[in-house]
Formats: sequence, structure tokens, C-alpha cells
Amino acid sequence: MVYAVVRAGGRQEKVEVGTIVVLDRQAASIGDKLELPAVLLVDGDAVTTDADKLAKVTVTAEVLGEERGPKIVIQKFKNKTGYKKRQGHRQDLTRVKITGIK
Repeated sequence: MVYAVVRAGGRQEKVEVGTIVVLDRQAASIGDKLELPAVLLVDGDAVTTDADKLAKVTVTAEVLGEERGPKIVIQKFKNKTGYKKRQGHRQDLTRVKITGIK
């Protein structure tokens, strides 16, 4: 079993070939190929964490589409002052499919 842990945005994701992952927004259009930097590689019993060896590892992914995350509601309230503030946020996301780990 071959899998890798890749750095994607501010997080790390465990991926295998064929895995569909939702990442923070990437500057790519649908059908484009991405290369994600590997942090760890597991190939059977061999675990690779050396930065020099991981520089040679390429994890390729194909962009499947753009989407938006769930709505997050931010509310602020101060007692006795009449201060109320309500704000919302939806994060832009990119859905990718891992096509290869070499």
C-alpha cells in the first residue's frame, strides 16, 4: 500500500491514488494538473521523511471542480452598550483527484 501525506494550503492530507480531496482554493481551472509537495511517503514497510528524498517524490492531482464550503456565522455582542454585529463567511474550495504518486 502506497500513500503520502501532502501539504495543501494550511493543512496536511493523507492521500492515495484515486483519492478525492477538498483543498483550499487553488489557482487552476477544471481539468488542470497540480503537483502537491509531499511531507511523508509510505511504500509498504518503508517510511520516507528525509527532505532530500521527498524532493524527488511527485504527487500529481487533477482538478475536478470549484465549490464553496459551509456558511460560518460570526456574531459579536457587547452587553449594555447596544453593540451587535453579524457577519457570514463561505470559504472557496477546490476538489481534486489524486492521479499519481511517483
